[in-house]
Amino acid sequence: MNTLLINIFGNLLIFSAAYHWLLKPVLPQLRPSTVLIAVLLLHSMRHLGLMFLTTGVTSAAMPQQFAVPAAAGDFLSGTLALLAAFLIHRKSSWAIPMTWLFSVVGIADFAMAIVLSRVYNAADFMGGAYWIPSFWVPMLMVGHFIIVTILLRMKRESLSFSA
Repeated sequence: MNTLLINIFGNLLIFSAAYHWLLKPVLPQLRPSTVLIAVLLLHSMRHLGLMFLTTGVTSAAMPQQFAVPAAAGDFLSGTLALLAAFLIHRKSSWAIPMTWLFSVVGIADFAMAIVLSRVYNAADFMGGAYWIPSFWVPMLMVGHFIIVTILLRMKRESLSFSA
């Protein structure tokens, strides 16, 4: 039995239920910028992935083939998320392209980290960083779904952040 996978899928189920039961019914009534900024600010905390590089939080035997790309990908994703939130807040013409860029990079980062964690058995060495894949990743995966859903709706309805 793989406890980490149970935690990931269990929390993915819970966060998906929260989206479908609580947010989705009211989403059409909310301003896209309000929802996007909230979700992007959560993603901005992906700098916490740098914990994968911190001995004492993780085992000294943490495979660097997992830790370095996971930490760097999280840091880059978090930086892009914060920049996208700022651009949305400023109603910049760069807001939508930056949010798409963040989404592509962030989703690719998760995919890469999942594959590398399985290849190098990183779960065995996570120590205190275990909560990142077991809690944060499922929540942020649902966050990516929300962001892409809103961006596609904005495109379909020709919405922008201006005025």
